[in-house]
Amino acid sequence: MNLLRQYCKKFVAVIPLECASAATMVTLGANEIQMGPMAYLTSVDTSLTHSLSPIDRDNDRVSVSLDELNRVVKLWQAQGSDKSENPYQQLFQHVHPLVIGAVDRAESLSIMLCKELLAYHIEDELEAESIAATLNSKYPSHGYPILIEEAKRIGLRVNHLNPEINTLLLELNELYSEMGQRATTDFDDTHAHGNEILNIWESTGVLVYYQQDKDWFYRTEERRWISLNDNSSWRRVAKVGSKVEKSILHIA
Repeated sequence: MNLLRQYCKKFVAVIPLECASAATMVTLGANEIQMGPMAYLTSVDTSLTHSLSPIDRDNDRVSVSLDELNRVVKLWQAQGSDKSENPYQQLFQHVHPLVIGAVDRAESLSIMLCKELLAYHIEDELEAESIAATLNSKYPSHGYPILIEEAKRIGLRVNHLNPEINTLLLELNELYSEMGQRATTDFDDTHAHGNEILNIWESTGVLVYYQQDKDWFYRTEERRWISLNDNSSWRRVAKVGSKVEKSILHIA
C-alpha cells in the first residue's frame, strides 16, 4: 500500500467478489471502497504456522490463531475450573509457549498495520483504533462475510460499485479463474506433477504471474509430500508494439 500511495493521491478499491483476510487489510488504505452485490470483506485476525506448531495427522505443521487460543482459555474459565490452576499449563501441553508468543506478537503487528493504513484517510485515532480492533477480534470466524451494510457500520468508507464496472470485473475474474486452475498429473501413488498459477498482477500492456511448476514425491515414512525439480518462477508477458514478449521475472 505504501508503494501504491507513491503513485496516487487517491486510492479506490473496487471489489466484485471475495476480498478476504490480507486483501481486506489492503482495502483499509483506500480512500473509498466500492463493493458489488456479491462482494464481501472478512476479518483480518492473525494466524501463523510456526516451526514449533502442533503437527496434524499428515505430519504437517498446523496454523495457530490467537483468537482460537483465547477462546480455549475463556471456555476453560467459563466451565468453572479450579481458579488456582493456570489454564496455560494445560494449553502448553498441546501448543508450545513460543508459538503462543509469536501469534500474540503477530496480532499486535496486524492491529498496528491496520491503524497505519487507516491513517491515510482517517485522522481520528480513536476511530481508526476501533475499526482495527473490530476487524482483528470481533468476529468468531476468519471467513465471516462482512457485507456492504456491515462494513459501513464498522466505519469503513464504502459505496456501491457501478453495475457496468462490476460486470466487467466479473468477466475478468472468470478469465483469471481459468488461468489459475490447478493441473495435477499423478504418475503413481507417490509421484505427481503440479502446475498452477498462484498470483496474477496486471497493468496496461503487462501481465506478471507466479507459476508453480514442480514434481511431488510422497515420503511414506514421514507421511508428507515433498517437492522435487522445482521450476516455479515469476513470469512476465508484455506487449511490445505488435509482438508479445515472454520472460522470467527475477525479483530480488
